[in-house]
Amino acid sequence: IPNFLVQAVVRSEPALRDRAVAIVDGTPPVWSVVATNEAAAKTGIAIGMTKSQVQQFFGIEIRHRSPASERAAHAALLDLGWSLSPRVEDTAPDTVVLDLAGLNSLLGPDEQIANQLAERAARLGLLAHIAVASQMESAIVAARGFAGLTVIPEGADAETLGRLSVNALSPSLEVLETLERWGVRTCAELAALPVLQLSERLGQEGVRLHELAQGKSGRAVVLAEPAAHFEEEMELEDAVEELEPLSFLLGRLLGQVCARLEARSLAACAVRVRFVLDSSFEADVMKPAGKDELQSTQRKTGARGEVRLPQKSAMAGRRRERRGNNGALRSPKTYERVLSLPTPIRNPKTLLNLVRLHLQSDPPTAPIVKIILAADAARPRVAQAGLFLPSSPDPEKLELTIARLANVVGDSNIGSPELVDTHRPGDFRMKRFAADAVETEPRRKSQNANATSVCERCSLQALRVFRPALAAKVDLCDGSPVRIRFQGMDGRVIAASGPWRSSGDWWREDGWQNDEWDLEVVFSPAVEPRANASFLALPMKVAACAANEAQHSFYRIFFDSIRNEWFVRGAYD
Repeated sequence: IPNFLVQAVVRSEPALRDRAVAIVDGTPPVWSVVATNEAAAKTGIAIGMTKSQVQQFFGIEIRHRSPASERAAHAALLDLGWSLSPRVEDTAPDTVVLDLAGLNSLLGPDEQIANQLAERAARLGLLAHIAVASQMESAIVAARGFAGLTVIPEGADAETLGRLSVNALSPSLEVLETLERWGVRTCAELAALPVLQLSERLGQEGVRLHELAQGKSGRAVVLAEPAAHFEEEMELEDAVEELEPLSFLLGRLLGQVCARLEARSLAACAVRVRFVLDSSFEADVMKPAGKDELQSTQRKTGARGEVRLPQKSAMAGRRRERRGNNGALRSPKTYERVLSLPTPIRNPKTLLNLVRLHLQSDPPTAPIVKIILAADAARPRVAQAGLFLPSSPDPEKLELTIARLANVVGDSNIGSPELVDTHRPGDFRMKRFAADAVETEPRRKSQNANATSVCERCSLQALRVFRPALAAKVDLCDGSPVRIRFQGMDGRVIAASGPWRSSGDWWREDGWQNDEWDLEVVFSPAVEPRANASFLALPMKVAACAANEAQHSFYRIFFDSIRNEWFVRGAYD
């Protein structure tokens, strides 16, 4: 990757791609230029210039060196290599080596593979110089010396590399000065020198450079281990206070992460967002009430309903000095949110909408000065539906719908009910909703056959539970229920089983102690049910019973010993 320091910054700011850019580094206030792109070099910007000198030039974009951007660009370069070959060497921060052995039958000739690498590098925001050679060191030297795509035929390494300057061999400064005094400026001139006399004057480095110039240096590939964690960082010059500009930055980072995931044929199963907050900002902790609460909500949501982060104003917060009374630097505050996805996703727009919804429900408490976005990788989902089956909901659209609902009712109030491993009657919890996998026709037939065999062996009944339990009045005779009245209906008990006593959690305030009964009830047809909205929750057969003729119905009731009251838990279907 030529001008790697510049490309690492430009990758985070695509608007700088066609501008003259100079990268400065050092100790403030003495900053000096450490890298430039070709456009800046043409205007006269040279390595070593101070920042004040560069500011005298018109149209030069000055950026500080960003180690976080360099790490992300290097990780993207490794993902580029793994997108085509499983054997990749992490040679240098700006260089990787791919072993193409066995790939020609899959991807075509070497030149076609190089073109694919260039296209994929462009999608990752990198401009790459690519060289293909039979010797690994020859390919490295050619990629650093020649622009664009270079394919060196087998046995032509020395001839091809001979046109390059000795700078492409990356010699030390002392050796380079010695070669300049000798008048050796190209690799061909260096390869023509006698190796014995060269080793006497330049030592082992001279022998190594001589072998590189002749294309005879060879070594084994040191394989790098692929990572399943993808991370992008962005340091902000100005703190971001509102959701809209923050969404623009998050969309850029998510696009970079998803491009890296796509290069590796992976998808995200979890997204982690971490913000470094402005430590000089401290929000006032006030409890709004009445009109003040409404005004506070309007300030948070904005006039048109968009969510805003806390503003730097006298009402929302106040500026504090970054250093305390003792002069110590305050540690930055962080905000972290983890989005666990039920199905792997790598659509940046879908992920951005999910992140926005989560930020709207729980926004940061201070402006943001740094964004760290990471994704845990997983294999993309693979599903094959039947030709005659209805299409299941798209997992990405389903996840967006669930996130929107959670933003309205809360995360704990949406999902799938799951029974809790306890003896408490009717206790359950909410878990993340996941759509059932589409079943194929043979599997459905086999399951139906198993269900039929089970039904032939036993009789199945379901208890339709009333939530909340219906209050009832029960008449007892010798300790057993003989009559029950609830929801405007009066029924005679013709069979009763019980009681089954259950109790637990006596050490808690919500402990229970119930006596349960199963009843067979006959309701009198002369009794008209009262108009009550909760009567609609009863089974239809009960309503028909009350309106037409007496029918047998089955219920489960219980006596709450703590409240000393009777309730109807549910009806048997």
